[in-house]
Amino acid sequence: MKKAFITGITGQDGSYLAEFLLSKGYEVHGIIRRASTFNTSRIDHIYKDPHLRGVRLHLHYGDLSDSGQLTNLIYNIKPDEIYHLGAQSHVRVSFDIPEYTGDITGLGTTRILEAVRRSGINTKYYQASSSEMFGDAPAPQNEDTPFRARSPYAAAKVYSYWMARNYREGYNMFACNGILFNHESPRRGETFVTRKITRGLARIIAGKDKKLYLGNLEAKRDWGYAPDYVEAMWLMLQQERPEDYVIGTGETHSVKEFLEEVFNYAGLDWKEYVEIDPRYFRPTEVELLLADASKAKRELGWSPRVTFKELVKIMVDSDMELIGLKSPGEGKKILKQKGIGWTENHLTVG
Repeated sequence: MKKAFITGITGQDGSYLAEFLLSKGYEVHGIIRRASTFNTSRIDHIYKDPHLRGVRLHLHYGDLSDSGQLTNLIYNIKPDEIYHLGAQSHVRVSFDIPEYTGDITGLGTTRILEAVRRSGINTKYYQASSSEMFGDAPAPQNEDTPFRARSPYAAAKVYSYWMARNYREGYNMFACNGILFNHESPRRGETFVTRKITRGLARIIAGKDKKLYLGNLEAKRDWGYAPDYVEAMWLMLQQERPEDYVIGTGETHSVKEFLEEVFNYAGLDWKEYVEIDPRYFRPTEVELLLADASKAKRELGWSPRVTFKELVKIMVDSDMELIGLKSPGEGKKILKQKGIGWTENHLTVG
């Protein structure tokens, strides 16, 4: 039985990855931060009492700022694969807390890589890199596009990218960078723009809010479906040689387009409910991100299953049902047709 260690297991990507790896027969270990309230809602449905026999999901307290605990966990677990997804990952917030972002998103990577090196274990390492690293570099962006970071978050991710490359080349470590473009789902954090929009729509229909406040509507992103992307992470670590891969759909859409699709799906005119609030603008903006994922298609055999419009329907259905409304139901039909499955948490574990 293979062992996997996931940082950020309670996040969107970490929860889907945990499900995916469990369905592949892995023993999965995840690191969680101590909190006075429960912060494991995305993985509660797959968590089992550790006193039971045959449990394959194990959670450990720790933090990306604590190198001692990271080294201890990695040495004792001896994972076959490490997926480093944990970070302060909100781009706009990174301008407010740049030092913390650099410590956790940047130096947190070094702490894990060094823990692997010092422990002497033979493991494969996945680094969650980001399309934000490209900044205002000309589109489409691929593995050879120069980075032009436009936020503290992006700068910290560029640092992490090069640290993974350095440990790969300097210590012969199997380390891959997955440069993932925007990927969304019903588990996306409520403050990220896509989820903010779908959740905002549901609250407006339910009569809980009258307005939805947003920032730059002209920014264009390459949006995909998160469960598709976690499979790409796994595929990278199944290769014979470590490589870096761009993962995306090859389509770009503006925030305004996403907004229109969401409200049109519910039969509403977004202009009657949306107002612009300057506080949500970034000091430096990234206007256009568009993935050239031809290498991933060629070498990994990976391609996205869910389209932009299908993603919108999946997310709207979920947020309407979460607030107690009857959804149009197209999102559930899409997932069923594609064989992805539909449970309360939007992915069936085999």
